[in-house]
Amino acid sequence: MLMNSVSIKDVAARAGVSPGTVSNVLNRPEKVAESTRVRVEEVIRELGFVRHGSASSLRAGHSRTIGLSVIDIGNPFFTDVAAGVEEGASERGYAVILGNSSGDRFKEERNLLVFAEQRVRGVLITPAGTTLAKLDQLRERGINVVLVDHPAERPDQCSVAVNDVTGGSLAVSHLLNGGAERIAYVTGPLTIRQCLDRRLGAERALAAAGRGPGRVLEEIATNAMNARAGQEAAEKMISQGRLPDAVFCANDLLALGMMRGLLQAGVRVPEDVALIGYDDIDFASASAVSLSSVRQPTHRLGRVATELLLDECDNPESHAHQQIMFQPELVVRESTR
Repeated sequence: MLMNSVSIKDVAARAGVSPGTVSNVLNRPEKVAESTRVRVEEVIRELGFVRHGSASSLRAGHSRTIGLSVIDIGNPFFTDVAAGVEEGASERGYAVILGNSSGDRFKEERNLLVFAEQRVRGVLITPAGTTLAKLDQLRERGINVVLVDHPAERPDQCSVAVNDVTGGSLAVSHLLNGGAERIAYVTGPLTIRQCLDRRLGAERALAAAGRGPGRVLEEIATNAMNARAGQEAAEKMISQGRLPDAVFCANDLLALGMMRGLLQAGVRVPEDVALIGYDDIDFASASAVSLSSVRQPTHRLGRVATELLLDECDNPESHAHQQIMFQPELVVRESTR
């Protein structure tokens, strides 16, 4: 039998099930008993059935894809999130279209336009600056949206995030408990919500310790959140001639670049400057001096966000817009001991 001539009815007849059951296996596999699903999938492979994706998309108004827009796919944090998204989507019979905004609002909005043109079922996004109005436009077109690593700003939004205020507080409290008197906060662009929340957490830790942020917390803002920016921040800090006791970086890539800049200048970590990052990427434990960090459940973040998005798609009338908040965890290594 030729591949293109095989229909759902042919598959159903060979598997001994109804065409509706075959359709469920293709579109809603979680609703089919495992033994039945396995039998139907075997027949699909045997007959070489290939679903006409564009036709089914036109009928349903959407495709078996979801869109994922992240700020920086070069950051291992987002790579791990994307892996969780892909795993969750694959188990529900979906593919993922990835968009990398590079922190650029206009590029991010182009990603959203492409997602809409491809008739994705839903969108996962870590916003770099997209307005709520742009996301509302997607929802008006029947495309569900879930914010990832970004808390909801309204009750009718869905989100899966990590409490970055708590994370910032954990990092700076740890540095204070280690005896730090002057702490530098090295951050990316302050238009990024996570950078602001982590700074707020740092300020709360200082207030709880009876110290004003202006006297203790010094801020160095960079244009990017990568290792090069971290090394440049270290060079700038060293050129000023007075090093802080400790440095809190808004992510691990900044911290690893900071460490490289300090060590190359003969500054010892942690003897001269204690250093802590954020995210706990794999490289943190493998650096020249193993890096203390604030751990986020990255893979789980992506997977749970995907499950939430597809549940919203399957139950559009439920109006149960969930806003899930994970808690971060302090991981202490050599760089702050």
